[in-house]
Amino acid sequence: MNLHEYQGKALLSGFGVRTQRGIVAHTPDEAVEVAKKLAEETGTQWFVVKAQIHAGGRGKGGGVKLAKSLDEVREKASAILGMQLITPQTPPEGKKVHMIYIAEDVYYPGPSETKEYYMSVLLDRQKGQNTVVYSTEGGMDIEEVAEHTPERIFKELVDPTVGLQPFQARKIATNLGCTGGAFKEMVAFVQSLYTAYVSIDASLFEINPVLKTSDDKIIAVDAKVSLDDNGLFRHPELAALRDLREEDATEVEAGEAGLNFVKLDGTVGCMVNGAGLAMATMDIIKMAGGSPANFLDVGGTADAKRVETAFRIILQDPNVKAILVNIFGGIVRCDRVAQGIVDAYRSIGEIPVPIIVRLQGTNAEEAKALIDNSGLTVYSAIALKEAADLVQTLVK
Repeated sequence: MNLHEYQGKALLSGFGVRTQRGIVAHTPDEAVEVAKKLAEETGTQWFVVKAQIHAGGRGKGGGVKLAKSLDEVREKASAILGMQLITPQTPPEGKKVHMIYIAEDVYYPGPSETKEYYMSVLLDRQKGQNTVVYSTEGGMDIEEVAEHTPERIFKELVDPTVGLQPFQARKIATNLGCTGGAFKEMVAFVQSLYTAYVSIDASLFEINPVLKTSDDKIIAVDAKVSLDDNGLFRHPELAALRDLREEDATEVEAGEAGLNFVKLDGTVGCMVNGAGLAMATMDIIKMAGGSPANFLDVGGTADAKRVETAFRIILQDPNVKAILVNIFGGIVRCDRVAQGIVDAYRSIGEIPVPIIVRLQGTNAEEAKALIDNSGLTVYSAIALKEAADLVQTLVK
């Protein structure tokens, strides 16, 4: 589950991470009022108006603007609110901006120069350890830094059983070139950031940039926070921060129906029971020359209502040219699944794409007979490769 920048910063602040202060607003008038309040609290004279969407690269799309007066705050807020913001991380049509974050300007003059760093905390699945990824090249696309100057990216592996050690935090500060007060600030920043990451069961923290101000403070100017959905039962207060407007509507609908669904870019819709079988099904589709349009796991209860809901969700994607149903009847009987498919088909009406059904397991032969004798445009298959090849033949 992704959080907005303002939500992520509020969480980090609670763990002692210094962040760029700001207040969220939903209208231009509210933006001016919160800017006045922010000026009183922080003394800032300039403000940063930031679009709040679940995507990076907002500045490149015109979603981050500097305002040097309250009139400019109103002007920038009016321009950003309601816009369809397109960034490298949004769908082609972009995302609508429903709210903005009015933040203090932290690039003020002082005794030393400001510097921008990159820092993230995530899990290295291959090594089974948390990893702090950091670079002196903050404010830039980390992918470009990795491609052109990989020597400027550092990684610090952290054993989760012992946690981040003080010497590791000092090593990170040293590699970033911090000295004096900035060194102490960076050490504390890294330690607090890692504590927050572990404490809230996050899957990703990405701070870009981490700013060393002109008076040697270390501040999180941005905050991209992703939470591990599997840990949300321990944090109901965090689950309440979910913004459904930022998520794919089809995936939200599937979640409400108890289906595990992820939209992909292909043309073959998949309906499968079990995550492992779903992955194998997508692999065999690719091997046959096709491309999966989704991951959809109906689970162990593939009754008519559940199958009908799954069909309706898959058919919302206009790119789908065929649907492959691949069910292994272990707990659930294949004939019951087949009857569910027939009932769902008749309930929906004419389905505009071919449906290929492969059922294996308990009562598989009876299931095939039900499909073949239904009189519907549904094709049955026995072997998985046969099903995948049949999909490609029908699509072509």
